[in-house]
Amino acid sequence: MADLDPTDAQVAGTITVHYWAAARAAAGIAEEKVEAQNLAGLLDEIHRRHRDRDRFSDVIDMCSILVGETPVGAREPAEVPLSAGDTIEFLPPFAGG
Repeated sequence: MADLDPTDAQVAGTITVHYWAAARAAAGIAEEKVEAQNLAGLLDEIHRRHRDRDRFSDVIDMCSILVGETPVGAREPAEVPLSAGDTIEFLPPFAGG
């Protein structure tokens, strides 16, 4: 059996994470792949990966989060299921409306 590439979005449970604007600056990357079954697990993993980045947690905590095109809003992250191939967007507040 061939080894699966963990960066391949088709691996079961692999989610593509996009960071925008200040979130991208805080993460030091624009995109990464994360394996998670729900938003809480994804948040735990990205905070673990970027724990050495000074502003990462502060910026991510104030971002709006989209699963695909659907805003998460005030829903509990553990109750937001994720599926392989989903895309999560972290959008920090933007000035100018």
